[in-house]
Amino acid sequence: MDSPTRKLVIGFLSDFVTPARLEKIQQVLSGRTRHVTIVLEDIYQPQNASAVLRSCECFGVQDVHIIENRNEYEINPEVVMGANKWLNLHRYSDGEFNTKTCLTKLKQQGYQLVATSPHEHDFTPSDLPLDKPVALMFGTEQEGLSTLAQQMADHFLRIPMAGFTESFNISVSAAVCLYELTNRLKNSDIPWQLSDDQYDELHLAWLKASIKFPELLIKRFYETRLAKH
Repeated sequence: MDSPTRKLVIGFLSDFVTPARLEKIQQVLSGRTRHVTIVLEDIYQPQNASAVLRSCECFGVQDVHIIENRNEYEINPEVVMGANKWLNLHRYSDGEFNTKTCLTKLKQQGYQLVATSPHEHDFTPSDLPLDKPVALMFGTEQEGLSTLAQQMADHFLRIPMAGFTESFNISVSAAVCLYELTNRLKNSDIPWQLSDDQYDELHLAWLKASIKFPELLIKRFYETRLAKH
């Protein structure tokens, strides 16, 4: 669907949601970003995995990249609370080198890869450079990120701790990092918001997710358009 047609379909479908719903969609879109993304490598605890998705949605981070090498990523519906419905989940599970495939793709897209680790002293969430898009990488709580992920990282990030415990669990770590980084972005001159095409693409997807039988309505739109011509 080309951009002009997409805008027409958005206008057509907008009549099938309440004004309050439409305003909410547009409000959330204005705070969405792809300047920060999350990478989860072999996370298998459903509660923590789902809590990370919920944090991403709440803080306006649109994309989550899920690497499945040994462990399958499972979502706990009671924890995620439907947050995954509004996110783009990119899963890497088909190949033998899923970590390399994912991280190479992100590098090609211009992301700087940031490995979270309590043992490295590179940056904290308050001073991590944000001039380029950031992909925050999280590994399992027992083993952390793989050696390959650490080798491919451009930076390391740690959360300063004041207690005897050396780290938070992954879901809390992700929430702390996202809170700080998204706040910094919104108070900066960095162009962190969605492009016009990305905005419209999500606008259409979210309208479809908010309407019963959206494909039938879109079919009606095309039929009406053809009849006029």
